[in-house]
Amino acid sequence: MSKLIIDMMGSDKGSEMSKSAVRMFKKSHPDCELVLVGKKEELSDMDGYKIIEATDVVKMEMGALEILRMKDSSMLKAVEALKNENADGVVSAGSTGAFLSAATLILKKIEGVQRPALVTSFPNFKKGGFLSVLDVGASNANTAIELDQFAIMGSLYSKCVNNLDKPLVKLLSNGSEEGKGSPLGKEAYQLLKEDKRINFGGNIEASKVLADDADVVVTDGYSGNVMLKSIEGSAKAMGSLLKKAFKRNIFSKIGYLLSKKGIVEMKGQLDPKKTGGALLLGVNGVVVKAHGNSDPEAFKNAIELAYRLSEGHIVSKIKEGLLA
Repeated sequence: MSKLIIDMMGSDKGSEMSKSAVRMFKKSHPDCELVLVGKKEELSDMDGYKIIEATDVVKMEMGALEILRMKDSSMLKAVEALKNENADGVVSAGSTGAFLSAATLILKKIEGVQRPALVTSFPNFKKGGFLSVLDVGASNANTAIELDQFAIMGSLYSKCVNNLDKPLVKLLSNGSEEGKGSPLGKEAYQLLKEDKRINFGGNIEASKVLADDADVVVTDGYSGNVMLKSIEGSAKAMGSLLKKAFKRNIFSKIGYLLSKKGIVEMKGQLDPKKTGGALLLGVNGVVVKAHGNSDPEAFKNAIELAYRLSEGHIVSKIKEGLLA
């Protein structure tokens, strides 16, 4: 039975949103033990749950040094509880930098892991389902060996979350040919090509990530974060352009009504609520970062992700995979 720690105060929408998400999750997973971290007076109506008192909230702009000083913050206490309560995972919608730093410092890296990576999911328009991309911002600079480890961890994550037997791994580059890429990319390519622990399929351009056969895309944290924000920005821009186009006149409004079903389906495919959040791979515990503006459905899905990974023993599999 899994045991998860939930930071109830980290999101933009506060504990009311988190409480709704916890109740939704618990209905479908009554076997999972949840420990809630937050203000007891705000959680007084959450009967049947263990509550750890915390009075401070880590603000979105705070970083590693600031969270370590906030001894009574819900985020810090949640990460500490993962270790002290012998739990399997922790979920927070608070500051990404603070959360990842606290998790790395308190939980420590898995032995053999050089650098933890933040992995998130994108829709795969060619194959359906989702593909995994890492690193998307846990660090700004990486080595070729770290990218090789990202590929191994990403493959294990994809097997656990997307139920794929042999995930196809590709390396983000500025061209699909083997000779393309930065000096780091070219060095990483050779390591990935020779690593028998993964199913390596070569380079992939950013423009093809969402419409390719790749199941895992490996990149350094800086490039991955730029790509993530570019895709998010493009999706928002396309949504605004579509809305503006359909409001132009009576005929365009009729056009919207006729194509509404397809537009709703497209919006659903791009909806980040489906994945819930991102996972920090490479530390001793399941660490899921939910979106800061999560609604109950999105936060529930983040808890669901933590549950699936803990039940799938992802930490143990990474330890075994790196030693294979």
